[in-house]
Amino acid sequence: MQHTKRTVRLDRGQRLQAVCVLGTCLSVDVNGGAPTECKWFSMHHSPNVEAEVLNSDLSNQKVINGEKLWTLSSKTMVELRMTTPSTETNDGKVTFGYYGKGSDVPIDKAGIYLTGVEISLDVDADRDGIVEKNNPQKASWTWGPNGQGAILLVNCDKDSLLSRTVDGGDDIMLSKADLLDMSRMVLRTRGPEKLPAGYHLLLYISASDSENLGVFHCHSKVYTHVLGKEKLFYKARYTGLNELEFFVEGIRFPDEGFNGLVSIKASLLESQVEGIPETPIFTDVVTFRVAPLIITPNTLEPVEVYVCSVKDNYLFLKHIKALVNEANYKIQICFEYVNRGDRWMQDEMEFGYIHAPHKSFPVVLDSPRDGNLKDFPIRDILGPDFGYVTKIAASSEVTSLDSFGNLEVSPPVTVQGKKYPLGRMLIGSSFPTTTGRRMTKVVRDFLFAQRVQAPIELFSDWLYVGHIDEFLSFVPTSDRQGFRLLLASPATCFRIFQEKKAEGQGDATMFQGLETKRWTITKILSTDQIVQENNYAQHCIDWNRDILKQELGITEDDIIDIPALFRLDKGGKALAFFPNMVNMIVLGKELGIPKPYGPIIKETCCLEDYVISTFKPLELKCTFIDDVVSYHKKLGEVHCGTNVRRKPFTFKWWQMEEP
Repeated sequence: MQHTKRTVRLDRGQRLQAVCVLGTCLSVDVNGGAPTECKWFSMHHSPNVEAEVLNSDLSNQKVINGEKLWTLSSKTMVELRMTTPSTETNDGKVTFGYYGKGSDVPIDKAGIYLTGVEISLDVDADRDGIVEKNNPQKASWTWGPNGQGAILLVNCDKDSLLSRTVDGGDDIMLSKADLLDMSRMVLRTRGPEKLPAGYHLLLYISASDSENLGVFHCHSKVYTHVLGKEKLFYKARYTGLNELEFFVEGIRFPDEGFNGLVSIKASLLESQVEGIPETPIFTDVVTFRVAPLIITPNTLEPVEVYVCSVKDNYLFLKHIKALVNEANYKIQICFEYVNRGDRWMQDEMEFGYIHAPHKSFPVVLDSPRDGNLKDFPIRDILGPDFGYVTKIAASSEVTSLDSFGNLEVSPPVTVQGKKYPLGRMLIGSSFPTTTGRRMTKVVRDFLFAQRVQAPIELFSDWLYVGHIDEFLSFVPTSDRQGFRLLLASPATCFRIFQEKKAEGQGDATMFQGLETKRWTITKILSTDQIVQENNYAQHCIDWNRDILKQELGITEDDIIDIPALFRLDKGGKALAFFPNMVNMIVLGKELGIPKPYGPIIKETCCLEDYVISTFKPLELKCTFIDDVVSYHKKLGEVHCGTNVRRKPFTFKWWQMEEP
């Protein structure tokens, strides 16, 4: 809040009129009304005015006819404050009498009529869901459990069937439900029924903020768009004791060039004479931070699973439905008339949510990949209390790395004392020394600008598809950190195969029951090309392993290696040799894992047995899903073909220490 000292200059023989906002001070230049020969002055004021004389020689004070006189110098000032709002205009009175040398009556007089008003622009600065009056911290924004400052949601859902796209950013209010997504702001006034002539109240925003917020005002039961695009100011009604209610919406998420902070100001303007510009005599400021988009890690509890129905995935779909039913979650199937043959549900979108003290709702982040699934998020997911956001990139810039199999989030971690209570985003990129593929700049900038899940860039360009979900995942546990990091591991696969060979099982074959070339354990271990290519793949995964240990503050005990093998194409990019088990769907304790078709020993797959026994102590249940024809041969697996909306974190993002 701006508590200004305002200077008023007296005029001889005149009574000025001034409005004094409670909590501010008028600094009166007493000399302005004084005849040149005056040496002293007297002062009278009404009970609703406080006055203090500054820079007067107290040793020279005197009393004439019972009147107390102060000495007058070129620096003498009187500070005036109103103690209560006025009940009528000009009910605060201050009179100055000027005395010359030897005079016992005033030579001249000057005075001020004061009107006291109380003005405060109020928001929910203490984040308890209530718009409190005149919070002293409302103009600034601070993080942490004791932080202050209001919060704004991006109005990115669609509450009305009449809307063609998201609610925010237009200047019409189609639905009362739309108001619930917005933050209340109240302009409170107390004072006489009318302000003196020449004064009025103005709400205004900066030109840059007009792109980031919109404000609606209810007048006579009609909601009018008063601030936002092309509307930088609004003349507010003043009616004495009043509370004008406004609703503020966010239009843009934090992004490159926009730190998420916006401000709204209310000023009392004074115009001395018609035709001369008005000047602000009091300004109140409120600051909001636009809530970031928070992406949910797969260790949070699921709400709903999304999967496509396409021509050749009937059996896959059947197994996914059975798994989801068993785990007791909802499922939404996107049929072919919408997906047009595009099965990669994970790549098309990422789920998150936005949260303010008064409201929270899920949001889908739509990838710029724009395959045939591109209509699904906006057509079938955007709706009442379900938001939508996308980042549009030039088609020439978009690569496979812009699909959201290449965007994951870690569970909450603490790294060298720094807490990340909402986890950290993980995105795949190119090797630091190469000019390979990277996630497009508009998406990367957007993710970094959310701040609360500080992204980590990993090396995924070694893979043909290039997605981090091809070599990592997380599963929830009830011990240690509350999770394990899963990493694809050729070294672990070789070790298992070597153990089985030593047990005399070298002739056990992979891919049994599939129309494909069969490989024995012995042949895999003795084929130099396979060994060399997988040593390279292991080296790339270990590069990421070291980054993840450092950036997530985890140790080897927090990591589980999942057997995997890769092969390189002619361009030297890696593809899964057999269905890649790390690319799984995580539904609480239930894991849907690509069926690896590993060597069958004593009627069971030794790779499945290894994974089951690894997860058993963690009370995680494995279901192996055949995805060979419908996903694996098309260069993806179970995780790539599914997506999961999850419950939000219970932790409130604004209670983080400043990220």
